[in-house]
Amino acid sequence: MPKISNRGIVMPASPIRKLVPYAESAKQRGVKVYHLNIGQPDIKTPEVALNAIRTANLSVIEYSHSAGNESYRRKLAASYNAIGMDVDYSDILITTGGSEAFVFAFMSCLDPGDEVIIPEPFYANYNAFAVMAGIQVRTLVSTIEDGFALPPIEAFEKLITPRTRGVVICNPNNPTGYLYSAEEMQKLEALVKKHDLFLFSDEVYREFCYDGQAHISAMSLKDISQHVIMIDSVSKRYSECGVRIGAMVTKNKRVVEAALKFGQSRLSPPSFGQIAAEASLDTPMDYFKEVYDEYLARRNFLLEGLNKIPGVYSPMPKGAFYTVARLPVDDSEKFCQWILSDFSYQGQTVMMAPASGFYSQPGLGVNEVRIAYVLNRTDLANALVVLEKALEAYPGRTI
Repeated sequence: MPKISNRGIVMPASPIRKLVPYAESAKQRGVKVYHLNIGQPDIKTPEVALNAIRTANLSVIEYSHSAGNESYRRKLAASYNAIGMDVDYSDILITTGGSEAFVFAFMSCLDPGDEVIIPEPFYANYNAFAVMAGIQVRTLVSTIEDGFALPPIEAFEKLITPRTRGVVICNPNNPTGYLYSAEEMQKLEALVKKHDLFLFSDEVYREFCYDGQAHISAMSLKDISQHVIMIDSVSKRYSECGVRIGAMVTKNKRVVEAALKFGQSRLSPPSFGQIAAEASLDTPMDYFKEVYDEYLARRNFLLEGLNKIPGVYSPMPKGAFYTVARLPVDDSEKFCQWILSDFSYQGQTVMMAPASGFYSQPGLGVNEVRIAYVLNRTDLANALVVLEKALEAYPGRTI
């Protein structure tokens, strides 16, 4: 029998989805599962997007331009410029979700064996994108004790080698909810300029910044405008995960030209997804206020509840809709499996993502979980009760 590739062997499984069989088994037993493991909002998709799909008057569903529909790119560029970015529609490549934007960016900017530096914990699929591109991920640790702030720039400097070609950030951060400050972004700007690196900036959660904190886009860093590749997506902003529309945005024309060739190889991004995404740009502002207020209320409710549970600690996230919590357990992966396979409270259980899957270095995050506050507060309240009862019953409890 032929063997599969080494790339296929080393391709990491998703820590967010690998416990799905246990959740499915729990549901088959009649147990209600509260899904706090994945960033799938229960927020309603804007009506303008749904109506655009319903009323699309197409006689043929054609290929679009490989860079995406020009009408959408022009409208998207205008929306970026309205928030202070200097972007032309030709700086934008529409992709099949933010994931494809990352793959195109890595493939366009990096050669096999090149290295990128990423503060960890980080979105687990960055590892997968790196495997696809044949590049190496080097990491430095941000800690729960200091709220997952950016590690010292000196630590970045120590990791730089002749093969280092870029730095990857997610701002606001998935999985921690950390929001980088203006000072931290300035330090990254100086580092990138000094070492002539790319800065890959995942900004899909930029609307969700709390406590009066402002989002500082990498696109606003004027000294490194040719170094920045921004990754964007409609998945979380408009609760449109399934339309699979993202964007790669950069002022670097050579990167755009290279990425477009990868775009041509997959022909075009999804047609109906682009229709929904373009229409979403006309979403009334009161939609965003309601969504923002709801996430803020969920965050405050969840964090208060988590930190009341004996032995649990989670720092207050400043953005996105995730938090990383430390639990009094021996191994969060075992606990997250056990709570699905062997535990329920009043016919309910909770699905979470073991945080070890968001770290690259072995042994980190073994007693941490990522929790997505994408459910309504009634469900969050029930999930908190279940979690507390599970921690009391768990055989591997550490306090």
